[in-house]
Amino acid sequence: MMIIDVLFFAAVRESLDCPQLQLELGDEQQTLQQIKQQLAQRGEAWQKVFNDRNLMQAVNQVMVNDDSLVINSGDTLAFFPPVTGG
Repeated sequence: MMIIDVLFFAAVRESLDCPQLQLELGDEQQTLQQIKQQLAQRGEAWQKVFNDRNLMQAVNQVMVNDDSLVINSGDTLAFFPPVTGG
């Protein structure tokens, strides 16, 4: 059984009303895109967050842009909005 931790920060956490969760994904490896699609199916707010092209993401504290990245059991995913400043 593949288990990963998923963390949500800032406006993403507020939109989902969820700071973190643990996903059990079965035995087959999945890509980051597949996991995002699964999360998007949790409801309207989740779909809105995961359809946002500006969503920032990290795997094991490393920023990633490649949704085809294979996620392994024990990995930690993090999602957060782009940083803005002025």
